[in-house]
Amino acid sequence: MKRIAASAALLVLAGCGGEMDELKTFVRESEKGLPRRIEPLPPVKPFEPFTYEGFDLPDPFKPRKLSDRKDGGGGGIAPDLNRRKEPLEAFPLEQLKMVGTLSQGNDTYALVRAEKTLYRVKKGNYMGQNFGLITDVTENEIKLKEIVQDSAGDWAERQSVLPLLEEASKGDKK
Repeated sequence: MKRIAASAALLVLAGCGGEMDELKTFVRESEKGLPRRIEPLPPVKPFEPFTYEGFDLPDPFKPRKLSDRKDGGGGGIAPDLNRRKEPLEAFPLEQLKMVGTLSQGNDTYALVRAEKTLYRVKKGNYMGQNFGLITDVTENEIKLKEIVQDSAGDWAERQSVLPLLEEASKGDKK
């Protein structure tokens, strides 16, 4: 049995001998076009740490207006941040509903509903989250002057109105 295995191995090796010559010729031909010398790598530059000293420069990611003014602009308009907040300033103006008015002497009060609570407000009170000062109360609406901050960080005034809530007639209620 050993003789048969040895003879088979010799036959296989003898059959591969002819293909080796072709392989050696292919490798010699392939090497002819290759350069013999490889260029050395360039020297590695040492790392130089950089110290950032631009902390006092404007933030490049914060939008701002182009102006020559150094005081930040805004025309001097700014809310009084030290003033004590009134209860209706906790709610956005969209959540407040004017449901009626009251007259007492020379003063006209508006009845404003926030969630399930009813509040009485008059000219000079504040409401809404944008520092909304009530400038006028009429039978049909509350006029406000709000102070909002624009994208450049400047404060600007805008007028807002909270209209009287028109209740649906009893036949229309579901």
